Amino acid sequence: MTTPLLALLVILACTTLLWLLSLALHDAGIIDIFWAPGFFIVAAVTVMRAQALTPRAIVILVLTALWAERLGSHLLHRWRNFAHEDRRYTEMRAGGGFWWKSLFRVFWLQAAILWIVSWPLQAAIRHGESPLGLFDYLGALAALGGILIEAIADRQLTRFKNDPANRERVLDTGLWAWSRHPNYFGNATMWWGFWLIALSAGAWWTVFAPALMTFFLLRVSGVSLLERDIAERRPDYVDYIRRTSTFIPWPPRKRSR
Repeated sequence: MTTPLLALLVILACTTLLWLLSLALHDAGIIDIFWAPGFFIVAAVTVMRAQALTPRAIVILVLTALWAERLGSHLLHRWRNFAHEDRRYTEMRAGGGFWWKSLFRVFWLQAAILWIVSWPLQAAIRHGESPLGLFDYLGALAALGGILIEAIADRQLTRFKNDPANRERVLDTGLWAWSRHPNYFGNATMWWGFWLIALSAGAWWTVFAPALMTFFLLRVSGVSLLERDIAERRPDYVDYIRRTSTFIPWPPRKRSR
């Protein structure tokens, strides 16, 4: 069995177990917690099948472990404090038969996307015999910077939401004054950093993974989904859109009078 296939089977097994747990809890939101740890699992499986533990493999393991612990614990804390299931999954339940549809449309779909996006990690580990080069250092720096940006943005948003006085307000301070979605920008930066490491290992063709992830963040499950109706729920968000960059951090425009 090839290493990529083994990694896919492991991820499918993990998400299937989570699906069974979600049926007992009546909450499919637990799959979100697995997202970042799933990439560390793929990296760990790939390392265990590699011929040697190379410096490049160590870099990938450390970075994915750091991200998995940070984002995984953040989402776990958020899930535990939610009084209800995420509305994305609640809306899907309305059509009936969600118990089995969720296996394919939520859990196994996420497993497949996770495996596809993980190819830069797999390639960097499997072809890690060459010495570390400039792109490795630049990639590691970009990935670490992206993890840090995402963590700071999530922390700022959590503190803002935990204050009852901000219930109807829009967060427009800190990183959120420069980008409407700094956490997503940090995540995209991290994935392009991982690709640079894979590029250094000769796997330039894995560029599809960060490109796909960036597309998802901008057009599918990230920016577009969150901003679909937020202006209706929070009128101040219209002015926030006018003043603030959508994705890439940029100095904000002056507030409308």
